[in-house]
Amino acid sequence: MQPRPFNLDGRVAIVTGGGRGIGAAIVTRLAQAGATVVIANRTLDLAEALARELAADGRTAHCVPFDRLDRSSLRAMVDGVAVQHGRLDIVVHNAGGCPWASLEELDEARLDDTLALNLNASIWLAQAAIPHMRAASFGRILVTSSVSARVAMGGGAHYSAAKAGVNAFIRGAAFELARDGITVNGVEAGFIEKPGRGTMSAPENKAKLERFIPMGHMGSADDIACAMLYLASTEAKYVTGQTIVVDGGSTLPETGFAVERQWGA
Repeated sequence: MQPRPFNLDGRVAIVTGGGRGIGAAIVTRLAQAGATVVIANRTLDLAEALARELAADGRTAHCVPFDRLDRSSLRAMVDGVAVQHGRLDIVVHNAGGCPWASLEELDEARLDDTLALNLNASIWLAQAAIPHMRAASFGRILVTSSVSARVAMGGGAHYSAAKAGVNAFIRGAAFELARDGITVNGVEAGFIEKPGRGTMSAPENKAKLERFIPMGHMGSADDIACAMLYLASTEAKYVTGQTIVVDGGSTLPETGFAVERQWGA
């Protein structure tokens, strides 16, 4: 009898930014696969509501605050989870964001905040997780990256730089940890719909964006979560140092004109 695919029974996972959107979808997929998931979120009431929802479905989720990004605080969080549950198998750094600003308007505070959340926290979380994963000869370190690491968007040069740094970190960390049974991978998200949040999800803006996506529509949070579930699983044991692009093909054409010419959008 074939084992259940993507079975995470007995695994313990941390997901940062897991209270809503892509993070909540990742938490849900990992929990449904059998993992005990610790939701690390700045807004605890959102995380606690999701944990209650999962508990009602027979899943296991707990919450911890994710409000400090310095090395010692993130290490304390990771160590605390590992001690409480007796192990740590999966760390997903999903929390991210960008205070948009043109290059001319960019100031030190916005640059520092962008790098601290998107790049630095990836490094400190991975560093803290290594001893716990190495002890079990198993680990999955995952990061939600972005196609912004490879394409440009006005007002986001600092965000693109941070995500490109994330992708480079994934490769370097994967190389260092390959003999320890620890894989390091990421998912590069394209345009993902966030109903009720942000200007991209406004109907008029959404329609404009979707004209230039080959698949014709924005993605869902679950599209990212499914890729993360695969990378977190035993089935992805021979995959490391990689990012999976989940963007509906939006980075395929050289220009938006190619999409319009192909489909008359």
